[in-house]
Amino acid sequence: MNYLVAVLPDRIQAEAASVALEKEDIKATILGKGYKSADEFGLIDPNEQAQKQATFMAYWLVPFGFFAGTGFSVLTGLDTFAWAGAIGNHIIGGLLGAVAGGMGSVFVGGGAGLVFGSGDALPYRNRLNAGKYLIVVQGPENIIRKANRVLRPFEPENIQDYADSTIR
Repeated sequence: MNYLVAVLPDRIQAEAASVALEKEDIKATILGKGYKSADEFGLIDPNEQAQKQATFMAYWLVPFGFFAGTGFSVLTGLDTFAWAGAIGNHIIGGLLGAVAGGMGSVFVGGGAGLVFGSGDALPYRNRLNAGKYLIVVQGPENIIRKANRVLRPFEPENIQDYADSTIR
């Protein structure tokens, strides 16, 4: 499935563009105040994606950190916490390694989800939050080309076409 996304500055232009597309038998979706929201349409929420990525990474980084911390403590033989004894030092080393793994999953997983998981969805969400309107056309390539020709006279702030589901 291909997509065409056009950003229009106000509701009047968005409605006029939608009517022009309907006259050409092209089905379009309007996103903005009074129409579908980004969530209803299915644009990815970057914060939600970041949380999913951080949770996914925590499943393997926390146990890995525990075993790495324990291994480091055993190999070095450090007696950092004299009151804990030898076994206690190894367990504390493992727990500190698990904490480091958890922090890694939050910083790397969450940060990577925010930076890489959003695609173009974040700029489109920001435009919707700024009061702009999006016209989204879904269909085969010939429909997308035809919709592009119909929308050009409305002078959209931005018009972009996508192959497959790269914006979701």
